[in-house]
Amino acid sequence: MFTGIIEEIGRIRSISKSGDGASITIEARRVLVDVKLGDSIATNGVCLTVNQFDRGSFRVDVMAETMRRSNLRNLIIGSKVNLERAVAVGDRLGGHIVSGHIDDVGIIRHYEKEDNAVWITVEPEPELMKYIILKGSITIDGVSLTVAHVDERIFKVSVIPHTRDETTLMDKSIGDIVNLECDMVGKYIEKLLKFNNTAKADKRDISMDFLAKYGFTK
Repeated sequence: MFTGIIEEIGRIRSISKSGDGASITIEARRVLVDVKLGDSIATNGVCLTVNQFDRGSFRVDVMAETMRRSNLRNLIIGSKVNLERAVAVGDRLGGHIVSGHIDDVGIIRHYEKEDNAVWITVEPEPELMKYIILKGSITIDGVSLTVAHVDERIFKVSVIPHTRDETTLMDKSIGDIVNLECDMVGKYIEKLLKFNNTAKADKRDISMDFLAKYGFTK
């Protein structure tokens, strides 16, 4: 689990493609403090497992499914990425509960400066809109943000100077793809409601004819 509070901006050192998957080496410092093999580090919001590291970098394997569903497929050598270590028990949850499992991607549509903040407009895949609510939480490239506007097609967040300076969000251009993870609470509720409706639909009325048909009565 993560919180969406970015610890460091890393840089891609190397990418080795294998079919639709890849092995990626990322330059970093802060997230390597007390790192161990098998640790999880969110990279642009994607939970990845450290399989090798040294004093200045770590390596991860990215499966084909993750490449297809995230903007990691667009990384090149030198690309900047948002990094966060998995939250430790007892730490403050400064953002919100983030799984590191990307729902889908969105497209940056507009930037607008307002005083000391910047509004970012994002157009997600249409099926994600039902999970995005006003004043709800959303993760963009691993950054925990609050939805400040939403309609049928887009949503907006307002980025404060600290977030602007400590993440890659302002390095994006109009039309760039970002990773999105919606608040998981809505997805759990949807699943429970669908499961309950499916269970009800599958129930059959037990009658004497039903029992006789299957040999329970004569």
